[in-house]
Amino acid sequence: MTSEITLFVNPTAGRGRGAQAAQPAASALRAAGFSVRTVVGEDADDALTRARAAVHAGTGALIAVGGDGMANLALQAVAGTRTPLGVIAVGTGNDFARSLGLPVRDPAAAGALVADALKGSRIRELDLGRADGHWFGTVLASGFDSRVNDRGNRMRWPGGRFKYDLAIVAELAAFKPVPYRITLDDGPVLEVEATLVAVGNGTSYGGGMKICAGADMTDGLFDITVVGDCSRATLLKVFPRVYKGTHLDHPVVTVHRAKKVELAAEEITGYADGEPLGSLPLTVECVPQAGLIVGP
Repeated sequence: MTSEITLFVNPTAGRGRGAQAAQPAASALRAAGFSVRTVVGEDADDALTRARAAVHAGTGALIAVGGDGMANLALQAVAGTRTPLGVIAVGTGNDFARSLGLPVRDPAAAGALVADALKGSRIRELDLGRADGHWFGTVLASGFDSRVNDRGNRMRWPGGRFKYDLAIVAELAAFKPVPYRITLDDGPVLEVEATLVAVGNGTSYGGGMKICAGADMTDGLFDITVVGDCSRATLLKVFPRVYKGTHLDHPVVTVHRAKKVELAAEEITGYADGEPLGSLPLTVECVPQAGLIVGP
């Protein structure tokens, strides 16, 4: 592997932590003997074009510095190639890094870990999800949680995580289950009233919410968590359990495993790694060993 690697930086991640994190991460990598080039795009499209150019030119690794959005953008450049992806997680949620057991909000430690892993060739092949051509690493969300995202993204005030807390309260007030048609592999077809459906390659979203707690990023299958028709009171009881993954034992929750899933529902947006994909229906496929990931 070449010693020339690329730092792929989101300067706005975590209220500016992305820009601040690039320097200690780069210092740790250079101290390990790597030649580091930094790529910062003018916008997401430009950044992705630059990242793909670096991969095409043969960079030894693409190291995403930012949050889950930046890691997801980097996946679009490296998925299906032999270029490994490293993550310096300094965003708000950092679920992709959490799923991989990587340091969070400690760019010097993460940079040192990535450098050590690259020098020791500790690079793993992991499954990735693909939804209508878009790659993702952790969870594709739909239903109540995606409506919270929709509302939070429309809000201009307050900033940070608090606006999503307010969005949860607002969505609970308007809450009602949604009719879903879920096709697993080539069958069976499930027609259910569901609060939400989450398709997990990784375990968590939303900064540690273990919605698909049993998901394994190496088994070639998704864990599909379906929270069925339930009252607001039941949802409020089940929701806090998601942080430990114990919600999966509740009678209103079912889990299915499949390589491919088709989701259809009216007026529901799909979000993958926290990024909006568009309205359902969506076809989602687990692609085994599609990503090379630098890690412990």
